[in-house]
Amino acid sequence: MPALPSFIIDPLWDQFESLLPEPIDDHPLGCHRPRIPDRVVFDKLIQVLVLGAAYERIADTGCSATTIRRRRDEWITAGVFAELEQICLDAYDRMIGLKLDDVTVDGCIVKAPCGGDAAGKSPVDRGKQGTKRSLLTDAGGIPLGCVSAPANRHDSVFLRPTLERLGRFEARFGVGLPETITVHLDAGYDSRRTRELLAELGCRSRMSQKGFPLQAGARWVVERTNSWHNRGFKKLHICTERRIRVIDAFIALANAAIIIRRLVRSAWTTHRWDTRPAQRP
Repeated sequence: MPALPSFIIDPLWDQFESLLPEPIDDHPLGCHRPRIPDRVVFDKLIQVLVLGAAYERIADTGCSATTIRRRRDEWITAGVFAELEQICLDAYDRMIGLKLDDVTVDGCIVKAPCGGDAAGKSPVDRGKQGTKRSLLTDAGGIPLGCVSAPANRHDSVFLRPTLERLGRFEARFGVGLPETITVHLDAGYDSRRTRELLAELGCRSRMSQKGFPLQAGARWVVERTNSWHNRGFKKLHICTERRIRVIDAFIALANAAIIIRRLVRSAWTTHRWDTRPAQRP
């Protein structure tokens, strides 16, 4: 049984395959073992992401854990994961439309038992090692970008680099960003520093105030997206990777899968095609 349903993993692989660089054969004699197919390694990475299992448990006689890690690093260096996420966002924007007038930012802390570059003492887990994800979504909950950091850093520190993820849409289809963007934040961001930053960036804000009952407003969409990350991708729920570049690659792959799922779901009410199955996936 595949880790993701076929209506997600098949288009995901088709686009991923088109981005892969040509393999370089630098063996002096050209007599090494045959190269493991990229599709096999891709399926293994999806299993690692969704199931959260160690590479050694996913590996088998047809593909070793070393091969999975080596091919993963090759693809990260080539920028395949980041480009895949951007293509999925552009496709969603063309067909459905991203709602960038209202964006939401929130942090999510998860366990990081192996430590690493993005690990720190978690304030919500008795000081154990944890990782924080500062997530940016549009008004519909589509993930627009994410910043990884140690769990002991305050959310407001990463508000600027998180909002800078909007820069990827400045030249989209000749339209650019909306003139006015409203940023929805929880009470953890309620500070003079945050207001000065939003004023500098020319953004409006809808921010919960400290000392008052929780005002959810339009922030629920980012909480839902955080839940999609943690519930659907165990590698993100318990982060065992030690390098930020690997963590960001898995987040980009998870975001691409989420966007494709949302695109297919939305297509049921906006598009028709001859081979559409009788039941909604």
